[in-house]
Amino acid sequence: MSVSTTELVTLTVPAASEGLDTPRERISLQSTRQDIECIPTRTEQELAPIDGGAAAWRLLCAAFVFEALLWGFPLSFGVFQEYYSQVPEFAGNRYVSVVGTIASGLGYLGAPVVMPFIQRYQRWRRRMICIGWSTCIAGLVLGSFASSLEVLILTQGVTYGVGFLIFYYPILSMVNEYWITRRGMAYGVLCGASGVSGSVMPFVLQALLARYGYKTTLRAVAVALTLLTGPFIPFLKGRLPPSERASIPKFNWSFFQSPLFWIYSVSNLLQGFGYFFPSLYLPSFAASLGLGGKIGALLLALMSVSQVGGQFTFGLLSDHKVPLNILACASTLVAAVACLTLWGLAGSLPVLVVFAVVYGFFGAGFTAIWARMSTAITDDVTAGPIVFTLLNFGKGIGNVLAGPIGGTLVSASRSTEAPSSSYHGIIVFTAVSMFASASIIFFLFSKYLTICLSR
Repeated sequence: MSVSTTELVTLTVPAASEGLDTPRERISLQSTRQDIECIPTRTEQELAPIDGGAAAWRLLCAAFVFEALLWGFPLSFGVFQEYYSQVPEFAGNRYVSVVGTIASGLGYLGAPVVMPFIQRYQRWRRRMICIGWSTCIAGLVLGSFASSLEVLILTQGVTYGVGFLIFYYPILSMVNEYWITRRGMAYGVLCGASGVSGSVMPFVLQALLARYGYKTTLRAVAVALTLLTGPFIPFLKGRLPPSERASIPKFNWSFFQSPLFWIYSVSNLLQGFGYFFPSLYLPSFAASLGLGGKIGALLLALMSVSQVGGQFTFGLLSDHKVPLNILACASTLVAAVACLTLWGLAGSLPVLVVFAVVYGFFGAGFTAIWARMSTAITDDVTAGPIVFTLLNFGKGIGNVLAGPIGGTLVSASRSTEAPSSSYHGIIVFTAVSMFASASIIFFLFSKYLTICLSR
């Protein structure tokens, strides 16, 4: 996400006693000190260990499979888009990309709503996983019967996206219960899942579409996802029993008064406006150069693997206290230059390969520093997760709007010249969005620095 790096923090009511150092194993605050001395022994015996152990690894493996397959599918939509633009049912419709952007964008947009719900009703998480998983599968099956773009948007787009939103965040909250001090490692494993699937799934989808068409392909994918992910649902269990899960304290909304929140939010919003276009349009762009359908799948695979490397590297650099603003500007500026030079002037496969690797690495690095942005904005335990979900929401806006904006730009750029010229508007828009994102941080902090130096 990616939604894959989204971190949900289990909120706890501060203990009245200073002797309790492990919030996830605290008992009720109304308990007496004598009760606290007696009950932890039983609790420690019943609860699975954190940061390791069979139960923790079992859950992480199950989450890896769900992340790889059910999130990897919408990330490979560029292959579907190239195919849909050529079949009679959808050919000529400039809003084909809306299907993919809604399927993946709802996972970002819904974060501020789903996270508080999960925190309040954690005993419903298993049901949410089953309902969301079933909804995703149903969306693909229903999409296989679509004969118009509107129906395809409602099924493969909206239905799949809503299903993903419902099941994904409960799984992440379970991961947070098992992995605490090693949570960075656990999220690194989940980030790698999209890279693993992204290096394989585009080729599989391209081959199925070319041989069987979209109807059979969607049904085959629905069956495959059911068989490959269904057996792992029993392993998706939280670590804490409902009676020991934390209640929700009153949220601290003072971060809205922080200029830093608005600076990072606007920068993140602008980055989100341009970020998704290459993954949507690279296969179609490659086809316009006469490179063939398999080349589009290859470019998406390379970009997916590079994105994992970029997220890991930028996350590691942020942990080692590299200035946050330098990382944010490096991510967006390099991505912008790559669009204008490598993608904008590309006329052959080697150049597109270099662009896919460079853009994937630096473009995806921006989401890896969201956690640092959240802690830079506020150190309040109740506000941090809310800031994080609002950053998700901002990127989700860009994700959902990428479809209609891209369709309009492609339509406006069409000419009698080379087919690849139709994508010049998208290339320029992506670069401008990235430059604007970097400029927000660069100029505002330059102004702040000037004021500080003048005092």
